[in-house]
Amino acid sequence: MSRKLRALAATAAVGLLSTALTVSTHSAQADELVTHHEFQANCSVTTHRPDDPIVFPGLPGASHMHTFLGNHSTDARSTTDSLKAGQTNCRTPDDKSAYWFPSLYNGDQLVPPNFPQVIYYKSGILKYQEVRSFPAGIRFVVGSPSATQDQFRTAPGAVEGWECGNSSHNWDFPSYCPPGTQLNVRYQAPSCWNGRDLDSADHKSHMAYPDRATLVCPSTHPVPVPMIEFKMAFPVSGDMSRVRLASGRGYTWHYDFMNAWDGPTLQALVSHCVNGGLQCDPRGYDQYKPHRGAALGTDYRLPR
Repeated sequence: MSRKLRALAATAAVGLLSTALTVSTHSAQADELVTHHEFQANCSVTTHRPDDPIVFPGLPGASHMHTFLGNHSTDARSTTDSLKAGQTNCRTPDDKSAYWFPSLYNGDQLVPPNFPQVIYYKSGILKYQEVRSFPAGIRFVVGSPSATQDQFRTAPGAVEGWECGNSSHNWDFPSYCPPGTQLNVRYQAPSCWNGRDLDSADHKSHMAYPDRATLVCPSTHPVPVPMIEFKMAFPVSGDMSRVRLASGRGYTWHYDFMNAWDGPTLQALVSHCVNGGLQCDPRGYDQYKPHRGAALGTDYRLPR
């Protein structure tokens, strides 16, 4: 090969190497791009009871009807210890937490979700790497059964409100949902804890929302914890004029959470998925970044 040809070949090789490095760098950057910081809890309905172990502890029948997810033992007398001794239908078996919300009716007929529901654990703050695991035994109520439509619309926990088909951002039930669609609601919980109390007199004051502009926790509630987001789906469509919650109109939507996770399991999911900037399923696996692995084993349990 002539000197000129060798020089051209060398130049081409350098060009190809440069292109390869550029593509590789771009691929790595795209792969590590953080668009989510979350994992899911997938839990199904267990029962419907007029109980509320947070608002009316020890008083069976004192509340409006609630639909319970996850822990089979949840009732008016539930405590953290009783929940941990119970069984759950959540996909992650060491999530013994209790989740509940006002039951939904169409006329006099109860309309429960008929498949596993999605409860997201996300970062509510900008610096998702600083989110900490929930303390053992924490509990709180999100939203209010006495809220007005405007309060529901402007609440920091309202994400999409009620939706079905192409109708979204409804602050009460849509008047009509196309046949075959389902009624969905999304609502975010506060994600800043005061660092002291596991509950409070109103079951809310120990928690706060981050500042909307800065996504930073207020100084009164400096500890960032996972932001829970309920995404519930109800199999109801058509004329919605008779649809109601046990607590009233759609804007009275609210829900309750009692933490009974196995501590190390929850910590592993928070560290791997929320702090790690991943979009995880209940096993702590991000299908878009398979090389990052999973937080839990194939049995959805923390390897011991």
